[in-house]
Amino acid sequence: MQNKSKFLRMKESKKDSEKEVWDPIQMRSSSGNPLVHGSSSRPIPKLMVWLILFVSVIYVIYTLKLLASSAEDSYDDIPFTSSLHRSLLNPNRTAEMTQEKASLHPHRDAREKQVGLLRMPKAPPRWRPTEIHDVVFGIAASSKLWQKRKEYIKIWYKPDRMRGVVWLDNRVKYSAEDNRTLPPVRFSSDTSKFHYTNSQGHRSAIRISRIVTETLSMNMDNVRWFVMGDDDTVFITENLIRVLRKYDHTQYYYIGSLSESHIQNIFFSYSMAYGGGGFAISYPLAKALSKMQDRCIQRYPGLYGSDDRMQACMAELGVPLTKELGFHQYDVYGNLFGLLAAHPVTPLVSLHHLDVVEPIYPNVTRVQALNHLMLPAKLDSAGIMQQSICYDKTRSWTISVSWGFAIQVFRGIFSPREIEMPSRTFLNWYKRADYTAYSFNTRPVSRNPCQKPFVFYMSSVGMHSKLNTTVSKYDRHRVPHPPCRWKMADPNNLQMVIVYKKPDPNLWNRSPRRNCCRVMKTKEPRTMEVDVGVCKEGEFSEI
Repeated sequence: MQNKSKFLRMKESKKDSEKEVWDPIQMRSSSGNPLVHGSSSRPIPKLMVWLILFVSVIYVIYTLKLLASSAEDSYDDIPFTSSLHRSLLNPNRTAEMTQEKASLHPHRDAREKQVGLLRMPKAPPRWRPTEIHDVVFGIAASSKLWQKRKEYIKIWYKPDRMRGVVWLDNRVKYSAEDNRTLPPVRFSSDTSKFHYTNSQGHRSAIRISRIVTETLSMNMDNVRWFVMGDDDTVFITENLIRVLRKYDHTQYYYIGSLSESHIQNIFFSYSMAYGGGGFAISYPLAKALSKMQDRCIQRYPGLYGSDDRMQACMAELGVPLTKELGFHQYDVYGNLFGLLAAHPVTPLVSLHHLDVVEPIYPNVTRVQALNHLMLPAKLDSAGIMQQSICYDKTRSWTISVSWGFAIQVFRGIFSPREIEMPSRTFLNWYKRADYTAYSFNTRPVSRNPCQKPFVFYMSSVGMHSKLNTTVSKYDRHRVPHPPCRWKMADPNNLQMVIVYKKPDPNLWNRSPRRNCCRVMKTKEPRTMEVDVGVCKEGEFSEI
């Protein structure tokens, strides 16, 4: 009996302890009210809690397994990633499946590889730089001047590498040699339906303004740019490509330059590319132009030439002129020496009006002079005509090198700011105008008889194969010099200048800057040697 009462007391104390543990654990809502009606002191069975925990764990495991399975199935639909994914998840299983498939279905495996290749998404087309075969030249020519001016085209046009069309107004004699060395000839379509009311011009301007549109209508493949020029325009095509590579050919671009004559630019437009110097139009812009040009031309019957008609249509399309100073109209007379010897720091792209100016090298014909210019252009087209300025301080001379063209040696020290200005060896397009009618700064040939430059023209050029260096020789141009009483070294004793220069095809991939030149020591008193190249760290033309 005593043992029984002791047992009952122990049982009651156990129940009390359990009640103290479980009473706080009550299911309540967010408001704090019990979720189960009745007494709030009712305990939750311990078995129920373990059951809830067990079900939750099973649910989490099942969900993770389902997600992994779904991801594996989705990767099976993507070529070249499914095998990698499966191998990462289960490398042993992947190897076994591969061996089993190869043994049971040898031909099926090959077919699946072919299907995988077919299903492989195509990569976007790889970007490539513009090349000369991406360009089509449209050359405006006159049947009356054809026999003479076709020789200019032969200087620069290479039928095996280039594409172009000569657009004529009438039939001409075309020899077998012409077929081998010139672009094909086409005749411009009839333009009699267009009104032309300018009394000082010629209606041939209408047909010339339509050359880009007519060239586009020939439906040539893989065209990026149309380049317009005249039959007396000479292009340095390597530099033309260097310029065009700067621009996105899939966008609207109208690229060219102005006239050298300030009056010409006022009469026509400072927003117009002069066609003789050449201009480039991107393919998308040419397409847009072709859709509206005929209507556009009808709206401007009073304009003078083809250039201003083209610019009028560009204005309607909302496309401005992108100026590149290497396109040269050369609306001047006389000698181009001053312009070429101080060429701006930009690639030489074109020369124009070659029938109007003197030959660029003395004592030869115009065609011979231009063929002579192509010799250094073949070795280092990027550097042709580029000016360098340096000093022989022991003799107090200033040296200006226009690589591949000419060298000037001056008595005295001139600042680079003055030497980089073109000297006035040429006349304005309007003969009554003075030197203030140019669209750039100029300087007199000399302010003092003693400062008249001694000029050396390039006579030969070659490549030193071991040193990978061009060696160009410049012979003294024999013209009378006024007497000079300055007590200093006399350049009159110099007979030749030799210039060493490494070809630099990436010259225009860097920021624009003149090359530097250095006068080298030589034992030959009648010869000067000059090194031309990229300026070294800290090097500049210091007076």
